[in-house]
Amino acid sequence: MKTAKFHQYILNFKRPSGTSRGVLNTKETYFIEVFEDDRKGIGECSLFRGLSFDDDEDYEDVLDWACRNINLSLEELQEELVNHPSIIFGIEQALANLNQEKDIYFPSAFTEGKDSIKINGLIWMGNADYMQSQIEEKLKNNFTCIKLKIGVDWDSEKKVIRSVREKFPKDQIELRVDANGAFSPEQAKIVLEELAELEIHSIEQPIKAGNWKAMAELCKNTPTPIALDEELIGVLNIESKKDLLTEIKPQYIILKPSLVGGFSGSDEWIDLAENNNINWWITSALESNIGLNAIAQYTYNKKNPMPQGLGTGGLFTNNFPTPLVLKGENLWFED
Repeated sequence: MKTAKFHQYILNFKRPSGTSRGVLNTKETYFIEVFEDDRKGIGECSLFRGLSFDDDEDYEDVLDWACRNINLSLEELQEELVNHPSIIFGIEQALANLNQEKDIYFPSAFTEGKDSIKINGLIWMGNADYMQSQIEEKLKNNFTCIKLKIGVDWDSEKKVIRSVREKFPKDQIELRVDANGAFSPEQAKIVLEELAELEIHSIEQPIKAGNWKAMAELCKNTPTPIALDEELIGVLNIESKKDLLTEIKPQYIILKPSLVGGFSGSDEWIDLAENNNINWWITSALESNIGLNAIAQYTYNKKNPMPQGLGTGGLFTNNFPTPLVLKGENLWFED
């Protein structure tokens, strides 16, 4: 017989982190612990205020229900919690961890320390000097794929990207950008042309989510590949997911397990994408080291050779110990 409990935790950023939604100083998250006999499993329900589909007033009530009903089958829990993707994410982790050793969720050559995951280096928004200094740090650490957040001051951001591209051709450095829906459809057309001149790998979410027709038009004619990110959030059933992919026809989709229904939700998206010849990669979304560790183990088992968008756990002052270690651009598990 299993029992479960949850608690809230506030992560504090070392440095206020800029996105197109504003500057973040803290990140709220929840942990669910599941107990059976003398074993314990832990999972992170990573709520992202203002972005998570399940950012609602009854979030803790739903978590309480999940804990009281933890002995339902995983399929029953997933069905009941379909409107709370981040809680599904946490429960899937806790149940996986319950059957493994301390930091293990999905055993593999990765968790045995025999193989690693190549990740992109993330550049946070800020003034040109701050962005440039971050880029120099990533290059010094031998990153070959860099992702830049854009959409606050495109003219300045474009200069930063151009300066990188002038020094490093695309066969040396892959550049990805993430607009977080910052541009209008008309602006996006211009930006996509300018990005193509700079030989950018892809742009995430050039326009706000929810405008399928405009996004489909952009994807159809774009000179720069488009990746859907926020567009996937809140698309909950398999038919809606099929409709989105067949209507928009993106070049890529990006999966944040905490926002798209955990690992089962990510699996659904991956299967549909591959059936439609759409490539994909996995990204973390400001989870603590606990959620990040689980995402990394899941990601490794998906065997996607592209650089993945996994964090390194270094953003917060009050994070947890982690077996994840970054060496250059490769994430390793060292127990």
